[in-house]
Amino acid sequence: MGVMEKIKEIEAEMARTQKNKATNYHLGTLKAKLAKLRNDLLVEQSGGSGGGGGEEGFDVKRLGDARVALIGFPSVGKSTLLGALTATTSEAADYEFTTLTCIPGTMRYKGSKVQVLDLPGIIEGAAHGKGRGREVIACARSADAILIVLDAGKEGLNQHREILERELETVGIRLNKRPPDVSFKKRTTGGIRFASTVPLTKLGPDPEKVATQIMREYRITNGDLLAREDISVDELVDVIQGNRQYKPCLYFYNKIDTITMEEIDQLARMPHSMVGSVAKKFNIGEPLEDDMLKSKMWEYLGLTRIYTKRKGQQPDLSEPVVLSTIRKGTTVKSLCQNVSSQMLRDFNFALVWGKSAKHSPQRCGLNHPLADEDVVQIVTKTNAQQAKDKNYQSLVQGFSDKYHRKKFEAKKQKQGRLRR
Repeated sequence: MGVMEKIKEIEAEMARTQKNKATNYHLGTLKAKLAKLRNDLLVEQSGGSGGGGGEEGFDVKRLGDARVALIGFPSVGKSTLLGALTATTSEAADYEFTTLTCIPGTMRYKGSKVQVLDLPGIIEGAAHGKGRGREVIACARSADAILIVLDAGKEGLNQHREILERELETVGIRLNKRPPDVSFKKRTTGGIRFASTVPLTKLGPDPEKVATQIMREYRITNGDLLAREDISVDELVDVIQGNRQYKPCLYFYNKIDTITMEEIDQLARMPHSMVGSVAKKFNIGEPLEDDMLKSKMWEYLGLTRIYTKRKGQQPDLSEPVVLSTIRKGTTVKSLCQNVSSQMLRDFNFALVWGKSAKHSPQRCGLNHPLADEDVVQIVTKTNAQQAKDKNYQSLVQGFSDKYHRKKFEAKKQKQGRLRR
């Protein structure tokens, strides 16, 4: 029996099984088997690597402060939307599958540079390779956030939103969810040790038995699992597999000029959704204009502008340092990492002006969370303070070695020129 037949058999058995406390253990085991078989199927179809095999991928070089992937069915207006956001020209026509590769563009908003990727339209079954779906979804995994573009006129009949969510869930992308607060660590001996700090109501009357059986499905016989929140079987499987990605997602219903006001109101009230029309400029303007869609994308990306200041000078308000909660975070430490690794090494304290400061200026450490449009002055250690550092001698030796190496190379180059 092949993998697909096993998957269909388990799905049929789950559909037949009633959901109650008595069947929780059985359903949990079936879900674990199903998740494992789906993962094995993806690896098998991708040539054993799980990432698209030998086929040409769409991934492009990561640029800017954040990356957003446009995902949707063919002919929903992704290419036109890319042009409205970034002024990048992407072929747009009235027939399906106009875009056949990844078209990158840069959206400039509030001093930030956001890379926007226009990906080819995907169809149902994309997670298993239909319509080059694996390359599209692999590119989406590298994005910081996902913008799903939907045709408002077709959504009522086709349910494209549910189909796209299901395809992304199949390949391990969780939309608008946070990772479960669960610690899991494999061990070589000691058996399975299970503990929780809260009552677990979603794993049935015997959560430990369910968790142990799910781990055994993945051939895990030794490990520690600590649950700090009430998790479901699906969330437990995600933790054990350990390859899930949690991404913010905004649903944009395009072409609202083709439906009634009642339908627009219904779509706009759906969670994580907004409506608009690229052609009629509803909720979206020109590339350099401020509009509702760009504002929502900024919010979902969790971007923060920080202005830097030198001692005794005015802050530089022309070019902010843009931090992201998705990438490195928005603390003083993240700011130092973005500017220079040497600044982080020599950090003494920071002076902060703005919303995050209790008073202006506030003296802060590396873990201080920054707010949008804060002004920060980094104060580094003095020479006397650096000399007390335990790594000071190795740093001095490193600088000395680098200087003499550079001097020796310059001497060799000079001798080579004289010989000619």
